Amino acid sequence: MGLLSSSLLFSLYVVVFVLAALGCFGSLTRLQRISDVDTRHGMLALLLTSGGWATTHVGFLVSPTKQLKLGWYVLGLIFGLAAVGAWLYFCSAYTNRTYHRNPRYRRLAVGVFVVLVAVKVTNPLHHGYFTATTLATPFSHLSVSTGPLHWTAMGLSYALAFVGYFMLLELFTVIDLNTRPLMLLVGITGLPVTMNLIGYTTPALIDITYEPLGVAVFAVGVMFVYLDRFEAVQLATEQDSPIISLDADNHIRDTNRAARRFFPEITTAGGEPLESTLPSVAECLESENELLEIYHDGEIRYFRLTETQYGTVKRGLGSTLTLTDVTEREQYQKELERQNDRLNRFANLISHDMRNPLNVAQGRFELVREDLESDDDNVAAIERAHTRMETLIDEILTLARDGQQVEQWDAVRLSTIATDCWEMVDTGDAEIIITSDLTFKANPDRVKRLFENLFRNAIDHGGSDVAITVGALDGPAGFYVADDGPGIPESERINVFDPGYTTSDTSTGFGLAIVSEIATAHGWTIRITDSSAGGAQFEIVDVELVK
Repeated sequence: MGLLSSSLLFSLYVVVFVLAALGCFGSLTRLQRISDVDTRHGMLALLLTSGGWATTHVGFLVSPTKQLKLGWYVLGLIFGLAAVGAWLYFCSAYTNRTYHRNPRYRRLAVGVFVVLVAVKVTNPLHHGYFTATTLATPFSHLSVSTGPLHWTAMGLSYALAFVGYFMLLELFTVIDLNTRPLMLLVGITGLPVTMNLIGYTTPALIDITYEPLGVAVFAVGVMFVYLDRFEAVQLATEQDSPIISLDADNHIRDTNRAARRFFPEITTAGGEPLESTLPSVAECLESENELLEIYHDGEIRYFRLTETQYGTVKRGLGSTLTLTDVTEREQYQKELERQNDRLNRFANLISHDMRNPLNVAQGRFELVREDLESDDDNVAAIERAHTRMETLIDEILTLARDGQQVEQWDAVRLSTIATDCWEMVDTGDAEIIITSDLTFKANPDRVKRLFENLFRNAIDHGGSDVAITVGALDGPAGFYVADDGPGIPESERINVFDPGYTTSDTSTGFGLAIVSEIATAHGWTIRITDSSAGGAQFEIVDVELVK
């Protein structure tokens, strides 16, 4: 800066603040592209006050007399204070809050504004806000020395401005969009504070407020460069979870747009008791059931209600209620319950209405069997038919029951359960090799049937001397059962889990269907690949491991 002449430096200051004013006023031409009315009004106020603020800086710099400079300076103080209110209005509207519409906050804001403006305007009477002297460096300008009232007002202004920053940054950090450019623009609005400090503590910059520069960059960046992203973020916010803010007396203090969409009985003013305005929400809040059922747009939607307290336990300041849409999960759960009911009825039908006639047939056959020749082929055929029917009933019953959602979980060790199941199967000369181990969550009874059916399937198709390998998968969380048998052709793998599908004359075709149902009931995925020995390898993935 020392290499620049005073006139050139003076011109640079003037040009910079002129550009800031033009940036703010020029951005007004793009306002109609902001779809939300409240956000548009907030941005309008912010651009007008910041542009006016920058203009007063130009007037302060170029005015020829001290009195004119002081007049522009005081006008700049008023514009700067108004810009804080406009900033808060904009931040509240853009983040879908209703603070800017609350009459109590509006009255409070107007009251504070009037009082501070009166303090600024009457400074010649009390001189508690500022005093002014003329300095010659780095160029001839009016230097303002601030008093205690200035620091009080500035502290309040920065505290309020920080509230707006918090609302924006909170939105940008939780929204599922790329908000880095917008966060950068918001951060730029705070950089002039550093310039203010440099101007106050060193002669490197003149002691003047530089905030209009940051707002101008923010305005131009939003309105001319990132307007689409600016709109997308707000649109995504509108689709977020409904949020209701309560005060310490459980009165509604604030809501977002999603909450007002689902609860039209909420007014924008706020202040209503939760119990009388939203009794269903209040009842859900006091009960142990976190699930709230809402009828909206001709359909029932389900929300999980959570409460976040402010302040301390002894002295609460209020709370925030967040309603998370869990409609799809609840609908899926209810559909599972309906399926389970149907499966139970189907299982009862098999147990009673099919097994009873079979028992009658078996009993009558025993009565007439004495009159038949022992080597009669019809006797053997009837016995095989009865046995097959009983096996089919048992396996269909198992298929129906094992397809129900798993509700009881325990920690299961792979090596232990595989060894136990191996002992329950007629393995002949087959052998089992456990290559690695893991512990996972499962229903032990159902997993036993899964392993037993996989072992029987390997022996049925690989022969009595088949070698079966069990181990943990290297990549995804899960385990496998492999054999060195003939394998399963890739064209048949899509069908082997279908009930009744079999390539064996002695198999019912339900073994692998039961395996698939057990895996699905656990939330697992089962797939078939080629084993390293050339046989079939069944891989069960998406397993929850226990460490």
